[in-house]
Parts: sequence; structure tokens; C-alpha cells
Amino acid sequence: MKVFNTTAVCNPSKHYMVDISDKVREIRKLVDAGKYFTINRARQYGKTTTISALERELADDYCILSLDFQGISDAGFKTEEAFVKAFSRAVVKKAKTAGMPSDSVERLNDFINRKEYEAVLDELFSVLTDWCENSEKPVVMIIDEVDTATNNQVFLDFLAQLRLQYLEREKNDDYKTFQSVVLAGVTDIKHLKNKIGNGDAEKENSPWNIAADFNLDMSLSEAGIMEMLDEYETDHNTGMNTKEIAGMIRDYTSGYPFLVSRICQLIDEQLSKVRFRSLSEAWTGEGVEEAVKSLLTEKNTLFDSLMGKLHDNRSFDSQLKGLLLRGESIEYLPDNKAQEQLMMYGFIVNDNNTVAVANKIFEMRLYKYYVGESRFSEELRGNALDNKPAFIKGNQLDIPLIMERFIETQKQIRDLNNEEAERKFIEEEGREKFLTYLSPIINGTGTYSIEEQTRNRRRMDVVIHYCGKRYIIELKIWHGERYNAKGEEQILDYLDHFSLTTGYMLSFSFNKSKEPGVRKEILGDKVLYEGVV
Repeated sequence: MKVFNTTAVCNPSKHYMVDISDKVREIRKLVDAGKYFTINRARQYGKTTTISALERELADDYCILSLDFQGISDAGFKTEEAFVKAFSRAVVKKAKTAGMPSDSVERLNDFINRKEYEAVLDELFSVLTDWCENSEKPVVMIIDEVDTATNNQVFLDFLAQLRLQYLEREKNDDYKTFQSVVLAGVTDIKHLKNKIGNGDAEKENSPWNIAADFNLDMSLSEAGIMEMLDEYETDHNTGMNTKEIAGMIRDYTSGYPFLVSRICQLIDEQLSKVRFRSLSEAWTGEGVEEAVKSLLTEKNTLFDSLMGKLHDNRSFDSQLKGLLLRGESIEYLPDNKAQEQLMMYGFIVNDNNTVAVANKIFEMRLYKYYVGESRFSEELRGNALDNKPAFIKGNQLDIPLIMERFIETQKQIRDLNNEEAERKFIEEEGREKFLTYLSPIINGTGTYSIEEQTRNRRRMDVVIHYCGKRYIIELKIWHGERYNAKGEEQILDYLDHFSLTTGYMLSFSFNKSKEPGVRKEILGDKVLYEGVV
């Protein structure tokens, strides 16, 4: 029986996985056209699985030399001679499956065993070129985990040799070299060359400017996720609504392959045994919510990698905090180094020329991190925890009381006569403080997310999931009665969308005449609690 897989490569004969054959066929077009290109995606975005599928797709028509630079140690990149030895060893291991002739293998073994006058790149490429010239099939080289070569000049020299051979092939139809070269990793070649230099000088001329654009969307579609769940359903007969579950998973993950598989894996292997009484109960909307909650609190390789990058690059903070806590609309700038790296590592995407967090799971995890790190944390968390027993009644949250107590904490510390402090509180600190206050109340039992279409300087809708119940709180900056009435209309529409009858608004107001507190409004068949800070 198949299982869901979140480690290493996915195999369609062993694992439930989304069919990516259409994507592989698109990649094949680049190979058939003789292109050299790089597949750059964030960690655990399905690169290795895609490469494996590409190899199967190409096997009948090409000789495939598939290498993984993780197999070459740091010492193998120290000098040109060391790299030639290490690279030759890697090729020899794959020689049989790649269809490399025995005389080429013998020459590589000579490089490996030499004691004096060690082989250099020119000699290595002489062997590779001879192979390509005499092979009955065109030769394709695929190298995974090229990140291993970071900070090594010898790798740039290797790329330069590939580039020279490519250019020679383009000028001379009779010249034979690799049909296609595919490099895969997180760090693109542009970033590799920027990191390598002598002293303070950096290499600014990329040896990989021959690479064709690779713009294929590798995210998993809702339809693809549903087909995977249909296959699972055929095996297990849970009675799940595969379309609904696929839509929820896609909404949370934006099709990030690891996150899709991990949510399914948690439901199948853990929640169906611990949290629910059967697979049928687990494969529901509530099961997806529970899986998301578990995912947000677990340690896994993807989150370890993401948070490691965040800790190593504190320049990321200003843009991420601006997006998440202050609702800033940040223009996408292709030459901005911080944005370039945030996108490369998978934190953000270009959404119609504005920056957006890549998916809701990452956003929720980042909120958890930044709220936990907030400079207001000790003060507000202590108050929230002291009042927590009063906030939870019969597994339901008393949102009006939460807003009321939060407002009281801010009454005591605000300086209404300090205009600059007020502006900073209203525009920069207010929402961060409320989320900091909210976090320990729902921690361990509930989650919250921010609706993307409402995340801006004026309005931010917080959606809380707690014990199977949804609460919507609109956080906004007070801009007068007219704007407030419009906000009421918006949240009423939102309540209709989610079939809810009660909503909440918390306004941060510059208006000194506004009386802080919470009041209850009846608007048609809806109840709205409006709080003013």
C-alpha cells in the first residue's frame, strides 16, 4: 500500500503524489532544444523528485549522467585537481547507467589514481567531450544540489568550461558536447558567483549567462491534489470530499509540495489514530485544521532551514515585519538584494508586482515567530495568561472580553498627549500588540491567520480557528464614521461568506474624543462587537 512521503525523492510506485508528468514534459522541451538551464526552488520544493521523473522521461532517447554534488566533500572543491578527482569518482559510479564507454571510464580512473601531475579541468572535459562525440545518443548531464559548490572558485571554472563548450557548439554544428545541462539547487548561479571573491572583491560576471529561463510553475494545483486524494480514497474508502479537502490544502499551502504531503501524512498516520477515531473522521475539514495546527508547532527540516536563513540574514526582518505586522504594501523590486534572497529561499513571491508571503503556512509560522519575539511579549503575555481562564468558556472564546481586557492594558500605558508616540502606536505597534496578547490565549488549541486581501495599513482581518469554531476580528485604524460604516459592511459580507452570525472589530483610534471600550451592535441578523483602543 502506498504512503505519503516527505523525505527525499517521491516514487509514484510507492508514494501518493501529485502527477507532475505535464511539468516534466515541459522541461523536456528545453532538453530537446539543447538548452542549458537551472532549476532553482526553495528547500523541499520537489526538485529532486522532478529530476528523477525527468530522467525516466529522457531515458529512451538520451544518455543521462545524473550527479549529486552532496556526494563531493568540501575538500573536493578546494583545488582544481581535487575537484577533477572527486568529479571523476562521481562519474565513474554512474558510468554504467549513463552509458559511458569503458575507455572513457579508464581515463577517469587514471585521473583518480594519479600521484603526480594531477589532472586538471581541460583533461576532464577532453574525456567528456570525446564521450559526447562518440555516443550513439545525445548526452544530458543533470547535477542536483549545486549549492554544495557555494564559495568555491573551482566550480565557477567548471561552469566556465561548460559555457565555452556550449558556445562552441552554437558556432559549429559539427562540435559535440552535452545536449543539455541541468543544474538544480536553492541558490541560483548568480548568487553563487556573488559569494566568491578575493578579499572584498566579488565576481560580477556570471559564467552561466548562457542559461535559458526556467519559469515553470512547480507548485501543486488543486486539481492535482484532488487526483492524488482520489487515488488514496480508492484504496481507503474514507468517504472524504476530495474536492473540498484538496481546496483547503491548496489554500493553506499554495501548492508547496512538502507542505501538501506533510498535511496529508499527518492526517493519515497520526491524527487518524490519536485525535480522531477513524480515517473517515480525520479526512474532514476539521482534520485539515488539526493537521495545520500540528504542522505549525513541529520541528521539521523545512522550517529548520527557513528559520536558519532568517537568523543568518537579519536584513530580512524589516520587509517581513512590514508585510505581516504593519500591513505594508511593498513593491516588488527585482534588483533588491533582500527581496531576491527572500524569494530564492521561498519566503515570498511576486504577486502582481507586490511582495507577498509565499503561502499561508509560512505566514502563520512567521507570525508565531515574530509575535513570540515581540518586545511587548513579556508585558502582554503575562496579562493574557492571568486572564486566560475567563477568556475560555466551554471550549469557546469570549472575544469581547479579550478585546476589553486588551484595551485596558493599553489605557494604562498610552500617552495621548505625545503625538509621535500615538502615531507609532496606531500605525506600527497596535496590531502587533494585539496579536501578541492573543497568541498565548489560543496557544496549543487554536491557530490564527490573516486574510491576504485585507492585510494593509488600514485593515487586517484575523481569522481564529479554535476547537472547531471560527472567529473573525477586523483590526483597523480609525478613519472616521464613514470609513467605519464601510468596514461594518465589509465584515458583514465576510460573515455571510463563512455562514457566521457574529463578528468583531477592533479600531485603533487617533480621535481623542472616542471612548475606549467595547460595544455591541445589532446589524440586521448579525451581531457585531466593536472595540476602540
